[in-house]
Amino acid sequence: MAVEFRVLGDLDVRIDGRAVRIGHARQQCVLAALLVEPNRVVATGQLISRVWGDEVPDGAAATLRGYLSRLRHALAGTDDVRIVRRHPGYLLAVDPDRVDLHRFRALTDQARRTGDDATAIGCLERALGLWRGDAFDGLTTPWLAAYRQTLDRQRLAAALDRNDIALRRGAHARLLPDVLDLSGRYPWDERLAAQAMLALYRCGRQADALEHFHRLRRRLAAGIGADPSPPLAQLYQQILTADAAIAPPDLPVDGEPGTPANDRPHPGAARDAGAVPRQLPASPGVFAGRTAQLARLDEQLADAGHPDGAGSPVVISSIGGGGGVGKTWLALRWAHANAGRFPDGQLYVNLRGFDPTSEPVTWPVAVRGFLEALGVEPARVPADPEAQASLYRTLVAGRRLLVVLDDARDAATVIPLLPGTPTSAVLVTSRRQLAGLVTTHGARPLPLDVLPGDEARELIVRQVGAARVAGQSGAVAAILRFCGGLPLALGIVAARAALNPELALSSVAAELTSAVSPLDALTGDEVTTNLRVVLSRSLAALTPEAAEVFTLLGLAPGPDIGRAAAASLTARTPAELRPPLRELVDAHLVQEHVAGRYRMHDLVRSFAVERASADPAGSRAALRRLVDHRLHTAHAAALLLSPQRDPLTLAPAAPGVSTERLDDLAAALAWFAGEHQVLLATIEYAAGNGLDTAAGQLSWTLATYFDRQGHWHDWAAVARRAVEATGRSGDRPAQAQAHRLLAGACSNLGRHAEAQRNLLAALDLFAALGDDEGRAHTHFDLSMLHDRQRQPREALPHARRSLALYERVGSPLKQAVALNAIGWYHSQLGEHHDAITFCRRALALSEQAGSAYGQANTWDSIGFAHHHLGEYDQAVDCFQQALALFAEIGDRHAEGIVLDHLGDTWAAAGRADAARDAWRRSLALYEELGHADAEAVRRKLHR
Repeated sequence: MAVEFRVLGDLDVRIDGRAVRIGHARQQCVLAALLVEPNRVVATGQLISRVWGDEVPDGAAATLRGYLSRLRHALAGTDDVRIVRRHPGYLLAVDPDRVDLHRFRALTDQARRTGDDATAIGCLERALGLWRGDAFDGLTTPWLAAYRQTLDRQRLAAALDRNDIALRRGAHARLLPDVLDLSGRYPWDERLAAQAMLALYRCGRQADALEHFHRLRRRLAAGIGADPSPPLAQLYQQILTADAAIAPPDLPVDGEPGTPANDRPHPGAARDAGAVPRQLPASPGVFAGRTAQLARLDEQLADAGHPDGAGSPVVISSIGGGGGVGKTWLALRWAHANAGRFPDGQLYVNLRGFDPTSEPVTWPVAVRGFLEALGVEPARVPADPEAQASLYRTLVAGRRLLVVLDDARDAATVIPLLPGTPTSAVLVTSRRQLAGLVTTHGARPLPLDVLPGDEARELIVRQVGAARVAGQSGAVAAILRFCGGLPLALGIVAARAALNPELALSSVAAELTSAVSPLDALTGDEVTTNLRVVLSRSLAALTPEAAEVFTLLGLAPGPDIGRAAAASLTARTPAELRPPLRELVDAHLVQEHVAGRYRMHDLVRSFAVERASADPAGSRAALRRLVDHRLHTAHAAALLLSPQRDPLTLAPAAPGVSTERLDDLAAALAWFAGEHQVLLATIEYAAGNGLDTAAGQLSWTLATYFDRQGHWHDWAAVARRAVEATGRSGDRPAQAQAHRLLAGACSNLGRHAEAQRNLLAALDLFAALGDDEGRAHTHFDLSMLHDRQRQPREALPHARRSLALYERVGSPLKQAVALNAIGWYHSQLGEHHDAITFCRRALALSEQAGSAYGQANTWDSIGFAHHHLGEYDQAVDCFQQALALFAEIGDRHAEGIVLDHLGDTWAAAGRADAARDAWRRSLALYEELGHADAEAVRRKLHR
């Protein structure tokens, strides 16, 4: 069934032409926030910010999950769209062509890329025809309001481009009503004013055209005290004198009857102002993707040549990114596609800021080249570089030029090359962020990252041909994985395949993956296509301190690293680490992809690891510091999640290690969430490099977090590493605990036989050690395992045995846990009054110990017993108590269980709506966790 999303007006969703109800405005905002970025993960926090702005309600995350669940239900009638949970947020999987916003952008992009006016105007007319009113009309959030303004500017830019083409093609009469209507909506836009004046003049309304100019002049004078721009003033003079240069294209120009329309002077273009430079190098022969970045450049440079007033700045776009990411390709692609917008020419210079074959070009050398391109005779060039720069600014003043400054090393090289008036635009590329250019000259940064998977594949296809790719999906996927979306790497591999047409792509992929170093496989014939050389030049521009930090960061296990962990890795304080980290981010060798967390491209990491191999002892010491940092911090976080848990005995951390301070439960949960993947990678590193004790202890620290968050597969994986590591180390108490950890994960995953084997192994070890507390824990775990299998009679003896052992060792809190379990099993056997008796004893002990988790579990058990005694009001009160406590401690799995119980109670009490609401919330949690119990709750909702 075909789905269509329309947002260029009110939000309208249709499946096979039938309107779909999406729900209230807030729920529509959730869908809108996903639709603007189809097939890309939108972080949960970002979704919440987009939907609620600064007025985030309590429980926003849970409310958001409810909205998403209802949206999934509303869209269930089609296979073309899915809302997917993917860390760290959600993704709307849909063909962008199903969304009118993305069709609009694709059509405008196609129009700007084509060299044929007929094709371009057809695309633009279709794009503008998609609009039915203001985008997302009727939805009001701060984010949507700002995004609506962005879309409005894109709509205007498309209309202005359409108008220019229509005027070139002599369609002024048909265009005039639209242009005048737009002028009323955008009375300050001088490009639009010029189009209206020209259309009026060509329709025989010279006086109206002149009056249009006078109205704008009065408006500017009254509003900002400025005059119209020189190009607009010149058009006014041309209309006043009936200049033949602005005659309609279907009329011959006096004295030049054969002049083609497109060769006539552009209205408002500077004349007799010197030579017209055309310095752009050839456009990239093979180019793919970057649609969003090209659109962003369209937005950034839309006002070039049409300033708002005398004080307007030069429009500068700064494309930043690491070596080989395709900055020059993008700049040249956009420059060639938009050259027509700059009729007075295009200046280009390769500043060679990071060129491996030569020194950087200084700004005086670049200025001298520009003067030559502008037709200045050598005898007229002043000797003083500052005077040369002044002459350059004089020559380009008032002209509509595009200046491309490629591979700039720093802002100091760029600033003298900027035009002095705002009629020109500047496009800068650099491996650095050029923050000074942003701060002092208002440059608009455009960070460039690697290509996403579909665009990377398109680049391969365009280079080697679709026929050769057909049937080679596995090989292409391997090549894409190896290159990681880095355009230079893709270009090197694709060129190698193109130069060897008889070589199967599977052979190319095998050659890549069999290389001793990934960088060995990416050595092109020239230094500019040798990735190792490209990265070496970036590194050579760093301070020694930043270069050392770069090398060590490459060693860190996991997809990224936090600032505090990086400090321990490098044996620095966080304050000492900030400058080199800023330098690495500025150089685009490291990305700060979220605040305080840093990552590298895999190929850049390979380069860092190569450098680290020169000092193996230093590398081992750095990694030991990192393991100690994560172990000691994780241990503190685990005790915040479960304060009653018996702590580990940790060895002192290595010198240079600093642990993170976590003040409360919320901080501990946030830390575990942020470090989840790197902790898994750290355990793998520790287990594979002789740090068995650390591997086992790290696995212990993660158990409570993984249990409460439902990450049971990860829990099982690290617990297996713990069993292996403790077996190698011969630490029998730790081995017994590791078996318990693995059993807990297996139990949650429904692997009951494996869970029982591990618990019996733990019981044997604890018995041999004479550890009664360990035996008590294990008997309790066995009771829970039987409970999961709906075997309360088999569970009860183990719970009683654990209680007796806990009483022997004197552990009141553990006694409370065992008493609650005994009460629960009595309830399962229909003995609900006995259940309440045991659970009330458990609740009193949990309250005395201050255990929120113990209280929450016990309230759920008591509520269950009251429900089955028909005491529904008491049951509801108990479940509400349990929910509040589980939400506080962050146990989402337990929340789902209690909500399911609450729904059952509401249903039994005849409150069908309340029951369905509780089950829906339970289902949303289970679906997000991927829990098997989701299906049982789903059946309740559909019965």
